[in-house]
Amino acid sequence: MNIARTGKYYFLKLLRLRGTPQSIAMGAAIGVFIGLTPTIPFHTVTILAITVVTRTSVIAALITSVLVCNPLTYIAIYYFSLLLGNLVTPFTLNWDTIKQVLDVVLSDGSLESRIQPLLSIGYEATVLMMVGGTVLALPFAISTYYGCLFLVISYRRKRRQKQILT
Repeated sequence: MNIARTGKYYFLKLLRLRGTPQSIAMGAAIGVFIGLTPTIPFHTVTILAITVVTRTSVIAALITSVLVCNPLTYIAIYYFSLLLGNLVTPFTLNWDTIKQVLDVVLSDGSLESRIQPLLSIGYEATVLMMVGGTVLALPFAISTYYGCLFLVISYRRKRRQKQILT
């Protein structure tokens, strides 16, 4: 499987979608935004819900989400979400914190004393990752909207010119 050929295939598929350029561009932006958030099990459901409510291109959103969030990019998405979340939120999550919680969970204390730190770090980690993912995704989604809008309009203009000449 040739990666460049596959990328070109999906790029052309995106440009050739039916719908207004704004609908396609907004669908692509939604796909990139959701694809860059660390909510991997819920990407498709979230994309379907948002695109149906906003009446944008579901296919454009799904294509861009798959291109952005795939097994090659999972680690980078989670890493940068963690970094940005540590910078933006008052919470701090690092390996020392995780080790301390694991030490308490694996200790011989009561069940309640072992579960409480796990619940605490779970809440903090969720907030940290979601905020970090949102901060990471927002600039990419905005640039995707304008870039995709420009590309779809240009592609359709060239196609229209080609049909006029023929």
